[in-house]
Amino acid sequence: MAAPPPGRCGRVEQFINNAWVRAPQAAAQAQALGGAARTLPVVNPHDNKNIGAVGAGDRAMIDDAVRAARKGYKVWSATPGRERSRVLRGIARGIERRKRALAELETLDAGKPIEESEWDIDDVSACFDYYADRCDEVFGDKAYAEEDVKLPMDEFAGRLRREALGVIGLITPWNYPLLMATWKVAPALASGCAVVLKPSELASLTCQVLGDVCVEAGLPPGAFNVVTGRGDEAGAALCAHKGVDKISFTGSLQTGRIIMSACAKDVKPVSLELGGKSALVIFDDCDLEKAVEWALFGCFWTNGQICSATSRVFIHERIREKFLARLKEAAEAIPYGNPLVKGCRLGPLVSEGQYKKVMKMVERAKRKGYTLLTGGKKPSDPDCREGFYLEPTVFVDVPMDAEVWREEIFGPVMCVKTFASETEVVAMANDSDYALAAAVITDDLARRERMTAAFDTGIVWVNCSQPCFAQLPWGGRKRSGFGRDLGANGMDKYLHQKQVVTYVSEDPFAWYPMFDAKPNSKL
Repeated sequence: MAAPPPGRCGRVEQFINNAWVRAPQAAAQAQALGGAARTLPVVNPHDNKNIGAVGAGDRAMIDDAVRAARKGYKVWSATPGRERSRVLRGIARGIERRKRALAELETLDAGKPIEESEWDIDDVSACFDYYADRCDEVFGDKAYAEEDVKLPMDEFAGRLRREALGVIGLITPWNYPLLMATWKVAPALASGCAVVLKPSELASLTCQVLGDVCVEAGLPPGAFNVVTGRGDEAGAALCAHKGVDKISFTGSLQTGRIIMSACAKDVKPVSLELGGKSALVIFDDCDLEKAVEWALFGCFWTNGQICSATSRVFIHERIREKFLARLKEAAEAIPYGNPLVKGCRLGPLVSEGQYKKVMKMVERAKRKGYTLLTGGKKPSDPDCREGFYLEPTVFVDVPMDAEVWREEIFGPVMCVKTFASETEVVAMANDSDYALAAAVITDDLARRERMTAAFDTGIVWVNCSQPCFAQLPWGGRKRSGFGRDLGANGMDKYLHQKQVVTYVSEDPFAWYPMFDAKPNSKL
């Protein structure tokens, strides 16, 4: 499938207050720029060709979006849960109707294999449906949630009231552009919050379409806004804005530190889902073919650009040689190339910058003499010559202090080590600055339970790697961040809790006998 002509993809306007607004709006700024909006190119990572542009939003556009969100919040937060639920379901149906178009945009923008993009779009609509259910269940006919709390003194009645937190700034990554945004947008809207979304400048196209879907579904003006632009401009302005009540971010550790520091100035709450360097532990009682497939999927899915990628693989010494031989054979057979072609399982990295970063890490590992089982270079296929491709790459027995072993690579690069005992492998698996996820493959039921308890992570997979469901919370520990997306409690970080205590006794409180006392009386 040929790439679309330049200009087809993206909008240079920003989605604010249910309308597309060209930036900059200020007359002086517009005159200085010749009346044209500042833009960022949209590049197809398959062939490095420009296929369009999006707006380069700045502080002024963020200010407009936040102002609209504050007005939208007043309306949306007062809307009963049942009505909010209806709108969320409308968004889900709008996503379903656009599934093919959204999947193609995602693939053109981020390089994801088309079938993976289609899976992601299915998950987007399912996530909106899930939070529509939660919204109906938690709020019902009210705009807020409320429950009675039994207090130890009968003279008082206690209630816990949960209300929408306010205007939420969302900053999302490029590896799952629309899905990662949805993980935050759906529960925030379900809670009654208004949203300003700043998607990654490397992949914004499907997030722009979400604006049109929200209008179609009946979301009131200002409840959802999208400002595209650079992180150090639009993202920084969003974090610093005093009209934003909370920031929720998914992305790199380095950017997370910057965002946390920016929010600290105003003591603004922040949720961070950062990087990972997840372990996959394979015991010798496994089904070898299944283990190899999960190892490949766990590391090379989404072109290896997954924060939870199980890129540190531990294989029991008794099956080392068989496993490595089959892993090499299977890795070299992974279909790669144009991600718009059905059957592709490994596409390009998202951008030239990301490609160069990953290749530098691979080259440094090769120069250090680490054993390269397979890959480590751009494919020779002419169809991949201009794009940002890297063969599935596997290093074996690298030192545990090696860069490729300890640092998040965010590319199709796996490292394999051997272990002898359960105690040994638990210590090695937990020896990481990150603690997002871990996985174990074994047929031993008791061992599964021991490993599940022993992993120091927020997520554990048993006999699989990477499944994710809206019904379960997602997030990690240590440098993988704090806070959780998804799950039954996924709305909690977008709600604030208010205690309400009422004195219900008909008798005076009798702090002192005030009606019998004389002025300035002393004991």
